[in-house]
Amino acid sequence: MLQAVDLEQIRRVTRDWRRQALTTALVPTMGNLHEGHLALVRKAREHADRVVASIYVNPTQFGEGEDYGSYPRTPDTDRVALEASGCDLLFAPGHDTVYPPGIKNSIRLLASPDLAAPLEGECRPGHFDGVLTVVARLFNLVGPDVAVFGEKDFQQLLLIRRMVEDLSFDIRIVSVPTVREHNGLAMSSRNRFLRTEEKAAAVRLSTVLSDVVEQVRNDPSHWEQAEQDAVSRLESWGFRVDYVAVRRSDNLAAPSKEGAPMRVLAAVRCGKTRLIDNMKII
Repeated sequence: MLQAVDLEQIRRVTRDWRRQALTTALVPTMGNLHEGHLALVRKAREHADRVVASIYVNPTQFGEGEDYGSYPRTPDTDRVALEASGCDLLFAPGHDTVYPPGIKNSIRLLASPDLAAPLEGECRPGHFDGVLTVVARLFNLVGPDVAVFGEKDFQQLLLIRRMVEDLSFDIRIVSVPTVREHNGLAMSSRNRFLRTEEKAAAVRLSTVLSDVVEQVRNDPSHWEQAEQDAVSRLESWGFRVDYVAVRRSDNLAAPSKEGAPMRVLAAVRCGKTRLIDNMKII
């Protein structure tokens, strides 16, 4: 597996691939890889001749007091896992490559307010500005034909699709359903922060969301009651709930008519660890 850490190195490889008429897929990550990330790499292999995975812990998407400093970093095991999963090139840039003028002096993107303001946007102001800024920069550094993202970060996925359309990136976005542990817990790098008893309790989040899916499928008009019931159950088990929300899948608006695609999205704190998850309803 090839490796690159700066603009000159990544461009040298990708230009050579283009000369050979080979297509490229990018899988952006922040490292500390698990099976969910590796599923993205394998999906990328289905859609392009060459696969690039980036590892970069992006400071601009972390708010004050969030876990940027403690975010788990496991570069050696990440490299081994990527190579075993069919990755052709690991791109692990430093801050000077991603933000050449320096982080404080860099140009930033503003996320679309209609998609960015609710849910995660209420809990983490400015988060999606940082996400879109770094994803756009990675797109420009790598120049992929395809980029692959997981549906666990569903609001993020919608915003990236909007950015690609709005800024006319010639990149096809492919999504992969959330990968779960055998007990239903959505895989996340932050799961390793959970203590043993917390990890056992965290499974209840996916159980509650499954129940919301069933309730709304049976009676779409009572989606607000399903939200309230879910919050009550989670709080009774000791979770601190940021939100449980049934929303339209295309624009995160409140459901307006039967038959429109819907998802239930949630964010809770289990101990000190913040977990997010979502499930398709219809």
